Amino acid sequence: MNVVDQLDPTPLYVQLANVLRALIESGELKPRALLPSESHLQQQYGVSRGTVRTAVGILRDEGLVVTIGGRGTFVRPGGARAGQ
Repeated sequence: MNVVDQLDPTPLYVQLANVLRALIESGELKPRALLPSESHLQQQYGVSRGTVRTAVGILRDEGLVVTIGGRGTFVRPGGARAGQ
């Protein structure tokens, strides 16, 4: 599912993390791929910057992505959950 449903009782940041996780696990977002910018994700999914940051933080905590200051957030090489 690649949508964030404003009417779903699941928090938006959880929904967005699930969408991004699915894109990573399906291979649509490949290892070392740059995630879309915060502003792009905000516009694409109709959520706030805080929602995007929280969702990306979840993926970072899971070891799926890594953020490099000044460069962006990238899918970790080595497959899903490489950092765990």
